[in-house]
Amino acid sequence: MSAAKPPFRADHVGSLLRPAELQQARARAARGEIDRAALRAVEDRSIRGAVLLQESVGLQSITDGEFRRDWWHIDFLRGFDGVETSTRSFGVKFEGADEQPPLMRVTGKIRRTKPSMLDHFTFLKSATTRTAKFCLPSPVMLHARGDRPTLQATYPDLGEFWADLIAAYREEIRALCEAGCTYLQVDDTTVAMMCDPKVREQVTKLGDDPDRLPATYADAVNAVLRDVPRDVTVAIHTCRGNFKSTWMASGGYDPVAETVFTRLNVNAFFLEYDTGRAGGFEPLRFVPQGKKVVLGLISSKVPELEKKDDLKRRIEAAAKYVPLENLCLSPQCGFSSTHHGNKITVDDQRRKLALALEVARDVWGSA
Repeated sequence: MSAAKPPFRADHVGSLLRPAELQQARARAARGEIDRAALRAVEDRSIRGAVLLQESVGLQSITDGEFRRDWWHIDFLRGFDGVETSTRSFGVKFEGADEQPPLMRVTGKIRRTKPSMLDHFTFLKSATTRTAKFCLPSPVMLHARGDRPTLQATYPDLGEFWADLIAAYREEIRALCEAGCTYLQVDDTTVAMMCDPKVREQVTKLGDDPDRLPATYADAVNAVLRDVPRDVTVAIHTCRGNFKSTWMASGGYDPVAETVFTRLNVNAFFLEYDTGRAGGFEPLRFVPQGKKVVLGLISSKVPELEKKDDLKRRIEAAAKYVPLENLCLSPQCGFSSTHHGNKITVDDQRRKLALALEVARDVWGSA
């Protein structure tokens, strides 16, 4: 029962803890002490190490750990003309964290006049013979987490904003596919965040309808994926925040499940399910026949290793709603969605990834 193509029985969301050498080099580059070429040499070396880590554990999907990024979403979007950042943070806060992500501002018309992260993928593909996975933020993150006043000032017609943003994304995705990408992961926290009453209240304050927005967002994601070749696997990942082992939202998938699962034109869903904050498996009944669900049952936030029997029981429980052959296993999110990293060690990270492989082999006979 092996999964010959992505998602794999044991998979992972993508980001990995940054090595100390890389953190130091990025800090020195920010202070102007080393140039871009020197930083890139450290990044390249660190990414090769990350590839070796993933391959040694036995993973089939390989990422660059997002080692060239500071933030999982902001760096990609900032690669387009018209997107800048501010030191002011977005309204919804991470629980118990002092630092917050910077605010994205739309200060000009959005255009892709140069590749955003194409070179990230081409280097990764050259560094592994396994399936190179590229993770990109959902286009809706710029609307959901962006500064609304600057967006409205630049784009009085919201339809023009979506058209420009979708066009930029399509160009980048087309280039990625032409470069040989066969596994794309769209990271979209709005799917899960819209299940939290506090977030829904914030959305309402911004003038949006939290009941209608998920459909608008799903349509935007579908639009950027419209031209993806059929042999490319597209997954969407969602969680409730992941920053220095903190989180941003709580609530089961119930309010958005039917809209999101039935409307999104993707092959697989990576879903956060490591704690009770994600609710039960009942919303999975809306997942269309034949689509895969990667159960994020292993926590990337804490060092404690989950018990194999507990994971197997939860997979069995989820199989009441999605056939076992359409299920996979992964951590609920990356280990370092931002350059800071979660409060775990590299050894913890390895053990968590290895656990996913071990359980997958026990449950499905192959990882």
